[in-house]
Amino acid sequence: MPHDKDQPFIDFTMADAARAFRDGSVTSTQLVLACLERINAGKALNAFVTVDAEGALKAAAAIDNARQTAIPLGPLAGIPIVVKDNIHSAGIRCTAGSPAFADFVPVADAPTLRKLRDAGAIVLGKTNMHELAYGATGYNGAFNTGAGRGVRNAYDPTRIAGGSSSGSAAALGARMALGALGTDTGGSMRIPPALNGVASLRPTWGRYSGLGVIPIATTRDTVGPMALNMQDVALLDGVIADEYALPHVELKKLRLGLPAEFWANLDLDTREVAGSVVTRLTQLGVTFIDLGETGLMELNDAVGFQAVVGESRSSMEQYLEDNGHQMTIEKLAEKIDSPDVKWIYENWVLPNKFPNAAGELVDVAPMYEQAQKAGGGRDRLRARYAELFAEHQLDALIFPTTACVAPSADDSIYEEANFRRLIQNTEPMASAGLPGLNLPAGLGSHTGLPVGMEFDGPQGSDRRLLAIGILLESVLGCIARP
Repeated sequence: MPHDKDQPFIDFTMADAARAFRDGSVTSTQLVLACLERINAGKALNAFVTVDAEGALKAAAAIDNARQTAIPLGPLAGIPIVVKDNIHSAGIRCTAGSPAFADFVPVADAPTLRKLRDAGAIVLGKTNMHELAYGATGYNGAFNTGAGRGVRNAYDPTRIAGGSSSGSAAALGARMALGALGTDTGGSMRIPPALNGVASLRPTWGRYSGLGVIPIATTRDTVGPMALNMQDVALLDGVIADEYALPHVELKKLRLGLPAEFWANLDLDTREVAGSVVTRLTQLGVTFIDLGETGLMELNDAVGFQAVVGESRSSMEQYLEDNGHQMTIEKLAEKIDSPDVKWIYENWVLPNKFPNAAGELVDVAPMYEQAQKAGGGRDRLRARYAELFAEHQLDALIFPTTACVAPSADDSIYEEANFRRLIQNTEPMASAGLPGLNLPAGLGSHTGLPVGMEFDGPQGSDRRLLAIGILLESVLGCIARP
């Protein structure tokens, strides 16, 4: 693939890098140096908490030496990646974007990261995020390297990057790395990729190990991969899940469902780009089924945040105990920097409370139990998804990942309306534990900002979804970089 002579390898995908390594035109060290140069030039994006230049260059040199001596190498050998800072990384601090964990240096990698390193991936550093992963904006005052607050958008630094996997998506959008790990509880592996023009997968819950992650809610959290195209996302997923085969899919046999409520409240750019995707794919033979109002959001209203808040305190306390952190959850809360996250902790997490239908703060336990019990709210949500997929013989549901392009990076981001437009479409499938992709779909004609399309599939259909994403990307094309 061609690249800008002033910015070496800026357009490289993982496949491009692998070919260049094989033919000897590029070394791992050269590629890592180019990424480190872009990281340094892009400090204003606040994408990183920690850059491990020394460690990355040492790893690259080792891989270059191994390549010269014909030692067998893994499928990611020499590929520079970044890792969200709530995922344990041996020898590199892991802060979860919070001063509470500012001095925590894990002794071992999370199993998901270990798989990538064992395959030869090189970790450039740990990426900034919405503090403790409790948010969709990345507007975090802690660990900033630029003049502004929070992680900024790769396409427009006056805009947010989205959250909570903010820095991973912004770093990829700005071409500071070729791949990344993030986490997702209610949209964090899809919102930032959508806003920064990056491809990603939230895997079926339980498909990846959840160990070695600073948690929100253990039955909702999952690690996930993101990259510059779907083929690279599929490679990262294959390494983590030990599943490389991709099924054959054909455009004219694809059946995609349009859930009406997921197409509501769209801003102008999002509506135009999303509409053009449906028009183009229809012309190419894809079948779209208008599902009308599906009831998915209404079903999620009873199980979404209630499940997250119902697990938040116990999940964090168990994590602190299991990992030998010498602080209580109350001490952790005292060190929170972000006002929105501090409010959540003080009003919901620490007292185990959540608003009821009348808006009164009440004990969350009965709501949580109702959501989790057999035949309860979460089971009903899962059953409704299964019914839609089966009744209409759908490969996936399709809709805009977010209802808007990236909002401005200022205090208006704390307004509930902004938060709702970011997360309205991403949370239901997370509650159900389903897999979903974000596919970059285009740049808005009014703002020039990325718009992403989400594809949610049946439980366990991850590799088929990835095959669909690869096929659709091949006909829709990749969006222009910043």
